[in-house]
Parts: sequence; structure tokens; C-alpha cells
Amino acid sequence: MSRTMRFLVIGLILIAILALTFGTGYNLGRTPSGPGDGLEVVKQAWNIIFDDYVDKDELSPSEMSQGAIEGMIEALDDPYSSYLDAETHQLSLSSLEGEIEGIGAQVAIRDEQLTIIAPIADSPAAKAGIRAGDVVLEIDGSPTAEMSLAEAVLNIRGPKGTSVRLLILHQGETEPEEIEIVRAKIELARVRFEMSENIAYINITHFSGRTNEELLPILESLNEQGARGIIIDLRGNPGGILEIVIDVASHFLPEGIVVNVVDNQEKHTALEVKPSTVTTDLPMVVLVNGFSASGSEVLAGALQDHGRATIAGSKTFGKGSVNVLRQLKDGSGLYITTARWLTPNGRLIEGEGIKPDHQLELEGEEAIQWAIDYLKSHK
Repeated sequence: MSRTMRFLVIGLILIAILALTFGTGYNLGRTPSGPGDGLEVVKQAWNIIFDDYVDKDELSPSEMSQGAIEGMIEALDDPYSSYLDAETHQLSLSSLEGEIEGIGAQVAIRDEQLTIIAPIADSPAAKAGIRAGDVVLEIDGSPTAEMSLAEAVLNIRGPKGTSVRLLILHQGETEPEEIEIVRAKIELARVRFEMSENIAYINITHFSGRTNEELLPILESLNEQGARGIIIDLRGNPGGILEIVIDVASHFLPEGIVVNVVDNQEKHTALEVKPSTVTTDLPMVVLVNGFSASGSEVLAGALQDHGRATIAGSKTFGKGSVNVLRQLKDGSGLYITTARWLTPNGRLIEGEGIKPDHQLELEGEEAIQWAIDYLKSHK
């Protein structure tokens, strides 16, 4: 079925749903009260289309069901929920296994645009000039406005050695630039450490399976290094594995809640500090910016609520949702938002972000120097 025909069919479904819902409300004095009622309306619309549509031979049940699901997902108005056809779903599963190959940039939806959160250091994206805040307008000539987040990610990813063309609009510029990037094998985890005078600087770029392993020997060495304070730099950190975030937080918090997970039944599940053999009570500054997202917001919010660290920089991204990939019977999948994250004090992260204790206009090394000076003056 052509794309035009698909949109026509979806439109007919929506018109039928609206008409039947209005009729039910008028005759019975109420509108459908639950998901079961809505499903009956969809079934009625389905039957009407297959019984009455003029070009009946052109109708495809599989494409009809796909179009209906896409319409429902679009109605959620949630940038992190999406429908994946069977082929795309399989690619998504394979990308979760083993090493990731692609351009090395984390993306999200901001202001309804596909936006680069941060390129990974030394990745093909970084070397090609991709920067945090860049808007991706096209992928290989296809507009991203017509893609879900999951589709865009899978279109950007690909086997190492292959190339992808991105039409990029850099922050503060008016004319887009086309950049061709050759994909490569991507290393996700990197914890960078250095001592500046007697202040430990720790840059966590991503919370992957190796992050805690890389952090442990650094923390173990702080006494020997003569550290009197710690800077955790989460600027441009797009998040990662929540369990690893909990592990990292447990080195700095003696007890208590790290994050509350709230599902669609308003059930709160508190994820608490784990026992850790390596802990520190050294004073801390956490640096964040508008591209500190997801897991990095969980960590910053927990340290802030417990009064354990001073948060400095600019308000974080505001991505605080739990997303799960569900497989459907035909091999397709739904990437669906199932819960929200709240800080220990109950602050919503999604759409709100973490507001720093100290708003900084400084960037790069200047922000690090500010944190060093702050720790020295607040001993």
C-alpha cells in the first residue's frame, strides 16, 4: 500500500472513531469509560473500512494494523514511545547485543527536534564536527521530522566502515551543513580522572557496564592522592544504565533513596543506596549542563536532595522516563514509556530537569576552575 493510501486509511479510522464515539455519547449520555470501550470502536471502524471502502482489494490487514498502532503511538504525544516494524525491531534487538557500531553520538528529542545530546569523545561524530545541541534535520536525505526517536537512532547506527549523511543545524547558526560520517566501533564507557592541586576531578561521560569498575580504583586512591574535595563532571552525560547510577551514588551517599520510580498505577518504588566497600565523605561539586540527561540527572538530583553535593552549571535536559521495548505477535515492537523518575524529595525530572544550586555562565575549563575555587573556599 502506498504511503498516501496508508494515511487515507488512518484518517478513515480516526473519522470513524470520532463519529462512533460521538454517537455513543449522544445516545447513552456518556462517552466510553475505559480501554475496552475504545477497542470496540476500533473494531467497528475496522469492519466498516473492510466492508465499505471503495478500493477494497488494495487494503492490507497487516499495513492497516501497523497504521492503527502508529496512530495510537502518535496520539500519546510522547517523544520516547514509538512503534517499530518487524525489521526495525530486529535491528533494535541486535544493537543491544555486544559492541555498538555507529557514529558515537547520543540523541534525544528537544522542542520536537532530533537533537545531539553529546558526541562521545574521539568518536567519528566528534571528529566530524558534531557538537552538543546540534539539530539533525535529515538522515541520508530523509527528514527526521517524520521519524520516531527509535527510528532515527537505528537509521544513524550501522556497520562500521559504512557512511551516513546528516544534515545538521549547529546551535546559533541559520544555515544547515551536510556532514558525512563513517561509522566505527564505539567505546561507551570512559571515566577520566586527574588531580588539580588537592582537588580530584572525575569526568563521567556515560553510565555503562564498565563505569563503576573504572570509578572504583579512582576512589580508592583519593586518600593516597591527598584529595580534599571532589568534582564530578556530568556535563554532556546522556545517562545509561540505571543500576550503574545507583552503584555510583552508593559511593557518595551512606544511606537513603537514590530515585523513586512511579508507574502508571501511581505505585512508587524506591531504589536505595547499596552497601559499598569504597565510600567517601569528601566535599563535592557536581557540574551539569543542558545536555546532562537521564541517569546523570538521577545522580545529580539524589546528591542535591541529600545535601551531599553542590550542583553547579545550567539546568539539565529533563529526561526522566523509563522506557521498555515490548515485542508484538507479528515480530514488530513497541518502545513504550512505562514510568517516571522522581528525585528522593519527590521532584519530577521529566520535562523539568535539575536546577543547579549555582547557575554558571562559565563553560569548559573555566567551570572546572570555578568548582576548584568553590571547594577550596568552603572547607
